[in-house]
Amino acid sequence: MEIANVEMAKAWDGEEGDDWTEHAEQYEAGGRYAWPAFISKVSFAPSDALLDIGCGTGKSTRELARTVERATGVDLSARMLEYARKRSTEAGLTNVEFVQADAQVHPFPTATYDIAISNYGAMFFENPVAAFTNIRGALRPGGRLALLTWQPSDRQAWLQVIFAALTAGRDLSPPPPGVPGPFGLAEPDRVHAILEGAGFSDVDLAALNAPMWLGATADDAWNFVSSMGPVRGLSRGLDGDTKRACLERLREDVAAHETPDGVQFDAGQWLITAHA
Repeated sequence: MEIANVEMAKAWDGEEGDDWTEHAEQYEAGGRYAWPAFISKVSFAPSDALLDIGCGTGKSTRELARTVERATGVDLSARMLEYARKRSTEAGLTNVEFVQADAQVHPFPTATYDIAISNYGAMFFENPVAAFTNIRGALRPGGRLALLTWQPSDRQAWLQVIFAALTAGRDLSPPPPGVPGPFGLAEPDRVHAILEGAGFSDVDLAALNAPMWLGATADDAWNFVSSMGPVRGLSRGLDGDTKRACLERLREDVAAHETPDGVQFDAGQWLITAHA
């Protein structure tokens, strides 16, 4: 497997991928509002061949395989893909395949897919113009691109709460826009430049602004939140007493967002669409 995104491969085919696999159901449930909003605005035909970039544990690939003719999920994480294959087999899906690959450089068959999608998986490329040029080459002429990505970090209440509780006087800030990471496609002007530079046309960003769902109850949400990558990362380097105090504050903040429909935080997403 050829790798261009070396640092991301270390993370996602390592600790981050392991964490997501261990908590796959919780991570997948977190998008219970954003994913249906995405699906309602993107059309899929029964004859479509679909490419799912950064498919992770495969929820998006499996769901869309029930609608399209065939679906291919691509990800860096061997463990996440193993989980995705297992779940697909259990669901009796025979029109799905999962490939461990770096989509920036993987030799996709040319002009094969009708639509390429990503459910929060396309923001991590080291060279996004090269990556989306490669993806465009896999699409048939007139093929479509549809991405679900995060808006900037200041529109993510769930992340702001985590940083507020765990900064502990340190000079820390959320991951910046414009670099490989969760906010790599957060800025509209940059998204236009990347996709148009990769040969796409009709680039559009539509705000979804769907809540982030973290658990059915405060305890359920805390069990999930306490294991998340940002919480683990921000907790490192804190002494025992400081860490306990920060985590307790975070637990209280999580509990304060409990509603009859579970623990929810305001969040902002982009639906990015374009044509090859």
